[in-house]
Amino acid sequence: MVGEHLLDELGRFEGDAEILQAWRDGMAPEPALLVSEWADRHRLLGSRGSAEPGPWRTARTPYLREIMDALSPAHPARRVVFMKGAQVGGTECGNNWTGYVIHHAPGPMLAVQPTTELAKRFSDQRIDPLVEETPAIRERVAPARSRDSGNRQLSKEFPGGQLVMTGANSAVGLRSMSARFLFLDEIDAYPGDVEGEGDPIALAEARARTFGWRRKMLLVSTPTIAGLSRIEREYLATDQRRYFVPCPHCGHRQHLRFERLVWDEGAPETARYLCEDCDGAIGEQHKAAMLAAGEWRATATPTDPHAVGFHISALYSPPGWMPWSEIARLWLAAQGDDRAIKTFRNTVLGETWQEAGEAPDWQRLYDRREHWPAGTVPMSGLLLTAGVDVQRDRLEASLWAWGQDRQSWLVEHRVLAGNPFEAAVWEELRLLLGETWRHASGHRLPVAMAAIDSGDGMTTAEVYAFARRAGAGRAIAVKGQDGLRAAIGQPAATEVRRNGRKLGGLKVWPVGSSFLKAETYGWLKLDRPTEESGDPVPPGFVHLPVHAAGEEFCRQLTAEQLVVRAGRNGFRRLEWVKTRERNEALDCRVYARAAAAALGMDGWGDGRWARMADALSLPAAEFPTGGNVAPASPSAAPDTHRPRGWLAPRSGWLR
Repeated sequence: MVGEHLLDELGRFEGDAEILQAWRDGMAPEPALLVSEWADRHRLLGSRGSAEPGPWRTARTPYLREIMDALSPAHPARRVVFMKGAQVGGTECGNNWTGYVIHHAPGPMLAVQPTTELAKRFSDQRIDPLVEETPAIRERVAPARSRDSGNRQLSKEFPGGQLVMTGANSAVGLRSMSARFLFLDEIDAYPGDVEGEGDPIALAEARARTFGWRRKMLLVSTPTIAGLSRIEREYLATDQRRYFVPCPHCGHRQHLRFERLVWDEGAPETARYLCEDCDGAIGEQHKAAMLAAGEWRATATPTDPHAVGFHISALYSPPGWMPWSEIARLWLAAQGDDRAIKTFRNTVLGETWQEAGEAPDWQRLYDRREHWPAGTVPMSGLLLTAGVDVQRDRLEASLWAWGQDRQSWLVEHRVLAGNPFEAAVWEELRLLLGETWRHASGHRLPVAMAAIDSGDGMTTAEVYAFARRAGAGRAIAVKGQDGLRAAIGQPAATEVRRNGRKLGGLKVWPVGSSFLKAETYGWLKLDRPTEESGDPVPPGFVHLPVHAAGEEFCRQLTAEQLVVRAGRNGFRRLEWVKTRERNEALDCRVYARAAAAALGMDGWGDGRWARMADALSLPAAEFPTGGNVAPASPSAAPDTHRPRGWLAPRSGWLR
């Protein structure tokens, strides 16, 4: 009687269907079986999606047991956060929970991938095999052959519930249904704001509110950038559990840290782990027993009492998946490349990456300047590019030479005074880009590509007009795009108009300004080895000459700082801010680097660089003509300009 009376009362409210359904679900008893027990009893892995087909064994990855069991309906946690590295079985943890819901605790479930396309791939590569290979699930989800079967690519119906898959980039998909269970995968790849409606995690979580304390959310991801990482933010709000394993020698329990993994120099196959208590060497053969005896321990007091968090790295990967020797090899291979080290820390260690946002010390750069003749390119500089910054009363241009391991040399920085709305200053730029610079080999090196900033809306038309006259083979118009995680992106066609007259089409290249500034600052912080050490100059080292890099240039080169700021809807973002008024040297450097990337420099192999060096070593009489390097005349000072033909299509050894 009480239940019927309550139903009558609830029925008076408009739009009460979701409330009624939640109340009915609340009357049903919770299943006693835990998710890990269900997986051991029912889950089968096929060869289609698993390297180890056969019955699922939680004992193979014992650290997943507590994570899966926290997803069981009887567990008090509402939010389960899993920050992880690669090769630890995190995806299968979510798949087991999905199978458990379909078979043992039916209810509406929403699975969110970063994009709709990834959601379709997730359905095809993960959910379909889960349904087809596990008999207990297969009998509850109808075959997809029938149009009305309820088994579609992004929707799987089963008795008592439905699994809907969508992308975090689709506001409609996130609003499509109420869901008791939410599986949010790779959340660090979610957009900051989905179609102007806010944070996709908040949108998805709103769909579960009607289920009250009975709702469950699993958030899984490898982390990305410190301060911006969603999974890091979610993990820090939990009790921050770590998996403690016993030392096979002294029994001391510890969570595995990369700093304790050691190997003989140049021999990653000798990798072993040193116990933090007895300093004993732990070999790969001990790992299985250590994992089996491990336990999760909370390391913090949660700010959300209903959240539990787990962090684990690939150091815990079961025997046969990712051995410690492979981790050592990956670390050695990443040295000298910040992007590779970032990938290693994110995907292998499951740790965030701290962007190089602290500006280098300008005085240190000033003091370590080098001497070489003004207006010349050192021997190892094989490619010359220019970066041009547009100001209201001048153009500023930096010419940088590039070498095989992305070392760079500042050749010259010029200020071209003049109104950018008048033709004179652009003619001066044309003459500058038509000059050649003496290479240490005796030949003369021209500018292979110039990148000109078109981001200032007032002078954009003038930049476009100049770049169009020059042609894509000599000068490109670029525009900064802070969210671009690469040096340069794919160019987009735009229409060029000047004084209301249509001039034609042009491609504008997006530049990853934040990416390149972080790269530049990382390289500027490198130490030059002493002559006594005999060590090689590190890849990416930035060489600054006394004749071109004065105090003001060094200050401008270090004039920005990376800070974390709150964006729309409270979502945090990284932003470069100026610490002083003038920063043209840094901007010109970024554009010159973008020009080198547009030429494909980052993809050139050793053979390409060797051919370029060989061409510069030829005597003037044998030097290839028609290419990007003009031979010097030993008998007379050559004309520094290429007055005719310099805008012609390029050919020769740079191609």
